[in-house]
Amino acid sequence: MLTSCVVGFWLFENFYTPDTYSDSKVQGLQTDINIDFLPSSTTGAIVEHSHFMLSYDEPFEQAEWVAYTLKKQHLTYDDRKRPYFIEDPKVKTKSAGWRNYKGSGYDRGHLCPAGDRRFSEQAYNETFYTSNISPQDRDFNAGVWNRLEMQVRQWAKQHDEIFVVTGGVLENGLDEIGEEDVDVPRYYYKIVARGNKKAPKILAFLFLGKESTKPLRQFTVSVDEVEKRTGIDFFEGLPDNLEAKLEREVDTGGWKF
Repeated sequence: MLTSCVVGFWLFENFYTPDTYSDSKVQGLQTDINIDFLPSSTTGAIVEHSHFMLSYDEPFEQAEWVAYTLKKQHLTYDDRKRPYFIEDPKVKTKSAGWRNYKGSGYDRGHLCPAGDRRFSEQAYNETFYTSNISPQDRDFNAGVWNRLEMQVRQWAKQHDEIFVVTGGVLENGLDEIGEEDVDVPRYYYKIVARGNKKAPKILAFLFLGKESTKPLRQFTVSVDEVEKRTGIDFFEGLPDNLEAKLEREVDTGGWKF
């Protein structure tokens, strides 16, 4: 009996091939990301999809960050059929399955929103990899978090292109759900940037994962604050002196709320 279990596990580890929404043969369907704005990975488990990137944190069974570019032309109203959530075929340790969320009371909260990726079927479907979701309180997901996502879309319309990096604050002692012990972040962050490495504009947000009717401006924090909580080095590609200056400030000037 033990031998058959060992053999079965070996076969699963070596021959299991998850489903995929990505097609590398599709030409012209890729969104570039400004590498100067990318954060560090504390895990080394970086995954590149056609329209977003992520750093997967296996002990917490979710991404520590998801990064993507949102362009004005991405904001279409194409009607897309909502696909199933599936495991991410590019996460070597296997991303947590969607069933962990079933009956948990938490939403499968998108990090890169499906609404930002309606411009192509592949872009839309890729947001339904389970590496791109995190447990979120339903009212938070549909409330203040959704308000920020809509605000980011407005900024993309105003400025043509916005860089976004987002995720839950992964720390010890979090509640867990499902058989795979998916951690439930207490806090969520989102950092947006525009411009180039010589003169970027950066704005960071930090939320307790509960609904709030407060103005979005009241959730702005310094990037340094998010770094302190997450252990992630954001904007490590910028010159050190510029990075230090930008990350200690909370400058809402030039961001129309």
